[in-house]
Amino acid sequence: MKQKISNISLLRTNRRRLRSESTPQEIMLWSRLRSKQLGYKFRRQHSFGNYIADFYCREKSLVVEIDGSQHIDQERYDAKRTQFLEELKLQVLRFGNNEINTNIEGVMTRIMELLE
Repeated sequence: MKQKISNISLLRTNRRRLRSESTPQEIMLWSRLRSKQLGYKFRRQHSFGNYIADFYCREKSLVVEIDGSQHIDQERYDAKRTQFLEELKLQVLRFGNNEINTNIEGVMTRIMELLE
């Protein structure tokens, strides 16, 4: 039997908490990804193994991550996490908080390019 790796019930509480405590940047990006605005369904706080991705488009196997200031000290963790997701054949796209704040149109353009 194949082990379930996506959205395991053990992380359900954490996923819900992260959704309810979204950062301003997550809220800003979610407002543009939700409801198939780009023609594809995105999920918020979707888990893979022990990792919870900010946004996930199943149809295109695309994970979108927003890196806040805490990620400066977590480069090794983020690299390990990205490697794990890529081993699942997922494409990982990362943006910093500053990029979301100052260039949301550029962020959206990059996401749309990967969706096409």
